[in-house]
Amino acid sequence: MAGLIADFLIDNTSEVLTCAGPAPRCGRAQADAGSRPGALVASLEGTIVFVGDADEWRRSGTLAPGATVVDARGGAVVPGFVDAHTHVVFAGDRRDELRRRLAGATYAEIAAAGGGIVSSVRATRAASDDQLACDTRRRLDEMLRCGTTTCEAKSGYALTVDGELKMLRAIRQLAASHAMEIAATFMGAHEVPLEYRECRQQYVDLVIQEMIPAVAAEGLADWCDVFCEAGVFSPEESTAILRAAAAHGMKLRIHADELAASGGSQVAARLGARSADHLIFVDAAGADALASARVAATLLPAAAFYLKLGRFAPARMLIDRGVAVALATDVNPGGGFSPSMPFALTLACFGMHLTFEEALVGATINGAWSLDRHDRVGSLEPGKQMDAVVVDGPAIDLIRVGADVIASVIKRGRVVHAR
Repeated sequence: MAGLIADFLIDNTSEVLTCAGPAPRCGRAQADAGSRPGALVASLEGTIVFVGDADEWRRSGTLAPGATVVDARGGAVVPGFVDAHTHVVFAGDRRDELRRRLAGATYAEIAAAGGGIVSSVRATRAASDDQLACDTRRRLDEMLRCGTTTCEAKSGYALTVDGELKMLRAIRQLAASHAMEIAATFMGAHEVPLEYRECRQQYVDLVIQEMIPAVAAEGLADWCDVFCEAGVFSPEESTAILRAAAAHGMKLRIHADELAASGGSQVAARLGARSADHLIFVDAAGADALASARVAATLLPAAAFYLKLGRFAPARMLIDRGVAVALATDVNPGGGFSPSMPFALTLACFGMHLTFEEALVGATINGAWSLDRHDRVGSLEPGKQMDAVVVDGPAIDLIRVGADVIASVIKRGRVVHAR
């Protein structure tokens, strides 16, 4: 370790929760957040070179001229959050649906009245490229202020070849210009658009034969996702779409068992998807299938909360059966109203019965693994990116909803938000 040089240092911490080690964390290992009391973290050109005791660093490490030093003022440091499931790219405003939901309307009733996803489809199709990118940038800024340094972003609110490409190009543009690191997901199979409701197989064919090849030709998406749910896409349709995407080089994710037991978890296991998401109604057999196939369970407690579903995903059961649990916000126009990963942590602890450490691992290294980026983000250890959140107090203060506890957010060794 002798002769280490750093151009960025976080010092004077009470604790660094590194979340370091093998990924993903499953079972009892999910509770290991890698606590290092009083540690400091040093990086060079955006890559961590040291995590450990201050005395050890001062014996063998050197700061480069002009290095940045962040004084944690006795607060904790955690990895930058990895938000592994968002629909952050959209146009339009569905807060009127929120009012209707608060008055008792269900998700299905709102959709049947022309609301829901199809409402966002109308607005997104009509939006200009500049409007779409501008609106999305504002939401990414909100997420960044809440400590998210890496996120996934889906298409799926256009449902035409040109419209889906427009969304994914916006994601590519933002990934190149925003501090947030973004993984792009193609989700043309988010809903069957109104014009195909009487000939749905034609829409499935459109997704497989035209959308997927067009997305692949431009290299616009790392991932493909499908909403496998009764009334949306069946397990058979989901399987066909995902297999087509895999044949074009995309990795696989799936919305599964969100509103009822849809068979989505079994599809994820059979196809070897990296992540099955939502899983509010997954059963023990589905959990065992996910565990055997090493599929992550990306859970979205804020979506269940805002949709007033009356239950959360069975996170405790999934962890006990050996499934790696990740957490995400599900930022979207109809049910993902919070950009805050700390809020998702809070709901995971109090609604899904996770410990704080299990939830933190789900929001960092397991989220990174679900996006296949665990080699560079999701933990604080040498060789990884210097992506970190400095907390004004102990780490568990992150679940003090509404309290201004994030002192600074760091991405690739640069302060991108400071209170």
